[in-house]
Amino acid sequence: MTKNPLKEKLKDKKIILGSGSPRRKMFLEELGIDFEVRPKSVEEIYPEELRGGEISEYLAKLKATPFMNDLEDNQIVITSDTVVWHNGVSLAKAANHDEAFKMLRTLSGDWHEVISSVCFTSKHFQKTVSGVTKVKLKDFSDEEINYYIESCQPFDKAGAYGIQEWIGMIGISEIQGSYNNVVGLPTDLVYETLINLVS
Repeated sequence: MTKNPLKEKLKDKKIILGSGSPRRKMFLEELGIDFEVRPKSVEEIYPEELRGGEISEYLAKLKATPFMNDLEDNQIVITSDTVVWHNGVSLAKAANHDEAFKMLRTLSGDWHEVISSVCFTSKHFQKTVSGVTKVKLKDFSDEEINYYIESCQPFDKAGAYGIQEWIGMIGISEIQGSYNNVVGLPTDLVYETLINLVS
């Protein structure tokens, strides 16, 4: 039987996922590689002048900093951050129902960008890659927005929505780019980067 080419490339490496996200964990599992989950919390504050992908790249690197002094030679830490960028504004995680409603009302009927940055950190290198997906949502009714917020509680998601949830099933008008990137990890870029890092 043909072996998983990425798993073979990484057989002498120890991969650490520095995130507690169940979606990112699921994606790495589906890539078929061995890894351990070891999230470490950081205060996600970034300079105000950063725009779009600069924000997600900065935060992905920031999340790697607690690991940097303890890494062994064969370890690679993967950290990531996702930004929803709309009309020059970053829509972060909503703190409550009202904030989530305002975000979804703003996104309703319009295009936005979902930018996921992934940082690969070892004792010897650090590399960051970013995926950008353009998404257009349909024009939601207030009833649809309220139902989604109440049933799915999307307070852990940038832009207050998860494309894999009910609102994605009924509300994605168009998408340009990687679907997985919108869920939270540009798996194509993760695969390509890991293959090349250990070549």
